[in-house]
Amino acid sequence: MSEALSLRRMLVRSHRALPEDLPGMVRRAVRELGASDAVMFLVDHHQRVLAPLSDERSPRRELIAVDGTLPGRAYSTMRAVAAVGGDASAWFPLVDGLERLGVVEIIGPGELLNTRQAELADVAALLAELVITRGMYSDTVERIRRREPMNLAAEMLRAQLPPLTFATSNMVISGILEPAYDVGGDAFDFAVNGDVAHLALFDAVGHGSQSDLRAVMLASIALAAYRNARRAGYDLVATYHHIDAAARGFDRSGLITGVFGELDQRTGQLRVISAGHPSGIVLRQGKIAAVLPTPTALPVTLGEYRQPVVTRYSLEPGDDVLLYTDGITEARSADGELFGLERLSDLAVRALADDLPLPEIARRLVHAVIAHQDNRLQDDATVLFVRWTGAPDGGEDGRNEAPRNTGVEDDTGHLRR
Repeated sequence: MSEALSLRRMLVRSHRALPEDLPGMVRRAVRELGASDAVMFLVDHHQRVLAPLSDERSPRRELIAVDGTLPGRAYSTMRAVAAVGGDASAWFPLVDGLERLGVVEIIGPGELLNTRQAELADVAALLAELVITRGMYSDTVERIRRREPMNLAAEMLRAQLPPLTFATSNMVISGILEPAYDVGGDAFDFAVNGDVAHLALFDAVGHGSQSDLRAVMLASIALAAYRNARRAGYDLVATYHHIDAAARGFDRSGLITGVFGELDQRTGQLRVISAGHPSGIVLRQGKIAAVLPTPTALPVTLGEYRQPVVTRYSLEPGDDVLLYTDGITEARSADGELFGLERLSDLAVRALADDLPLPEIARRLVHAVIAHQDNRLQDDATVLFVRWTGAPDGGEDGRNEAPRNTGVEDDTGHLRR
């Protein structure tokens, strides 16, 4: 059967599908292309394991670790990976834009997986879109992704966060927030309107017991006020004052540090206000090119006492901007050693040198912070990465494009054409 007809049938079936129907739909689609079976996996909120979403006809599968496995490599690199053998499996990433959702295992003759890899990758791409759209009307996808109970504060905050990753032809944005199930007051947001990318990172004071809810309410007010100002067309200074007034009106004794930025995708001009918050670093060709000035404004709820100052910085093509909360740099090991900015930048530089996708770099950075604290976070740890390629539409340097499935990587690390 042709790829177009297989995809069309899958799309038609999807209009009245539940998430529970997706395993059967992808199984039918790959069989129409000559494969024998398929199993889909969704990544958990910690991005540590891949959990099967299956039905009674699916091959039995258990949780699969992201680190150190072939399926995990497909997820991490966003490239298809195949096991070597006759009747084999290939794992294709489930990616919505550059937002990583999991992988799909496609089972069949090795020659078929090689010769029809592009068509099978298209099935995986459509499946990723269906995971997003079907998941909006059901809790099934969310339940699969949860590996432990989520507290009320985390439930409230995570419902308001944007997707972790978004890309245009000129830029990639990727963020991550930990812990996944017990957050305090960290939050991030972004939007791209025309040529301007809007970026924000918040850290509301309060953690543990009832202060969790207080901090999350403050962070929620900040997020809503930020979006309200952005959609009204306010500039950075007016946005800061709008957030400040909203938070102060809700809880005058509350305190929120934050960083608010705008990036012009045409020119690479970055404008930033650091409201009592670490303002971030610029990485260029394996080195720290700049540590952005901080603070340039008082924390939110204190904005009436001093006017904010906007910092301007000119990015060069290929530059990465790393924004973070103090839960990253101030994380302490059991013997009291700070994680620190130097360690953070060193890890980022090494990950960039490995040419990893930006969301994978963000994942590894936050996991390194967790490991530094013996897997017991003392505070939320949040990063927001921005890469500006400077390339025209089409991305001449290719770094900002979604990985193309032009080859299936085998378990030796090579691509089979």
